[in-house]
Amino acid sequence: MISSPEINISSIGPELTVLLTAIVILVVDRWVAKRKPWLPLGLGLAGLALALGVTLSLWNQSRAGFGGLIAADNYALFFNLIFLIAAAMTFLVSRFYLDQNGMQRGKYYVLLLFALLGMMVTASGTDLLTIFLGLETSAVSLYALAGFLRGRVKSNESALKYILLGAFSTGFFLYGVALVYGGTGTTNLGRIADHLAKTDLLSSSIMLAGMGLLIVGFGFKVAAVPFHFWAPDVYEGAPTPIAAFISVGPKAAAFAAFLRVFSTALPALKPQWTPVLYVLAILTMTLGNLAALSQWNIKRMLAYSCIAHAGYVLVALVAGEELGNASVLFYLFVYSLMNLGVFTIAILINRRGKGNYHLNDYAGLGTSHPLLGAVMALFMLSLAGIPPTAGFFGKFYIFAAAVKSDYIWLAAIGILNWLVSVYYYLRIVVTMYMIKPEIALKRVRVVPEFVVVLLVSALGILGLGLFPSGLMFLVKSAVIF
Repeated sequence: MISSPEINISSIGPELTVLLTAIVILVVDRWVAKRKPWLPLGLGLAGLALALGVTLSLWNQSRAGFGGLIAADNYALFFNLIFLIAAAMTFLVSRFYLDQNGMQRGKYYVLLLFALLGMMVTASGTDLLTIFLGLETSAVSLYALAGFLRGRVKSNESALKYILLGAFSTGFFLYGVALVYGGTGTTNLGRIADHLAKTDLLSSSIMLAGMGLLIVGFGFKVAAVPFHFWAPDVYEGAPTPIAAFISVGPKAAAFAAFLRVFSTALPALKPQWTPVLYVLAILTMTLGNLAALSQWNIKRMLAYSCIAHAGYVLVALVAGEELGNASVLFYLFVYSLMNLGVFTIAILINRRGKGNYHLNDYAGLGTSHPLLGAVMALFMLSLAGIPPTAGFFGKFYIFAAAVKSDYIWLAAIGILNWLVSVYYYLRIVVTMYMIKPEIALKRVRVVPEFVVVLLVSALGILGLGLFPSGLMFLVKSAVIF
């Protein structure tokens, strides 16, 4: 690749690969895909595999580019792995879903790739404006995907709510960027930290206001309470593969930027932002879990579950230091496998059609489809944090980091919330094995793409549950703060 000290094209190698793949699919869809409808999916998966190869080739090289706007360091590359795996699994489950609902393929895959591109830019950004561009590139694509089922009222409603609330969060985030720039004269994360270390701006109102508005902007992206109102309706109304992707990709990208900004640019303000995140973590965990208890729609239950999981990650942000920051990466990777697996089974067990995913649909699944029931039980146990699954170690590392940093009460509240969550996760397991279905469950056809996704998710959860040290070693090499 052509490079120069200022530009260094190789620093955006994975992003360029995804962008070129999206452009190729867009052209192919216009001229060829009607005769070969499988082609966009094949090209998309090939592009994702190539982007994964480019990502791995850059590991341990820490290349910066474009005058300090982008960094291809291990931190960004690790998040690229999460995004690419999540996108590939979404591609695989989408083919069946698109066929089932008679939706166009090419544009759908192109929008997914542009959402992926925005997430990768967000994680790689070392400037507030680069992070903003990444967040909004991803968000605009996801707004369109959330409303992709144009014939359904709930899908249109979810897209409208997502757009309106997303616009408000964008305004808060940009105003925060403007205030930080007004206080420091720069939007580069490293220069902001240097400026704060040399000047007496730590208690100035402009910096505190800027910090607060950035928290609001990030809080919306990760669905932290009280900025979570969009999540249940969007998850319920969006196409199920997109709901799965929204629950994983954008959240991981937002947390990647959240951690980079506050650990790299604003460590001097840690005494000011730590209490705020402390309160947000408690509210997010508690409300998410309590609201999930009363849900009978699987997608809404998973939406509130996702809110609760965001609260756990906020605990790790509060804890900070090496273990806290590493546990953020570990948890987000494991969470991606769990959630994508659960949503995949939800697509298969949608007996009622038109997006009505009810808990009672799982009655008798454990006896009528033993393998599918066992895999679903594994996902539920991992989300509940039951050993020896990867979900247990994700929570264990987070609460251990909180205790190590002397946030004993925060860890205690987190553990209590953990116990509350066990009820609604195990409720699904009980329904599958101990409740007889009102109507006999028809034979579920599991297509090869679903088998791949479920195998990757299940083996990943079990493997990382039995041998978590390998992933923990990898994330510690990726943590740079």
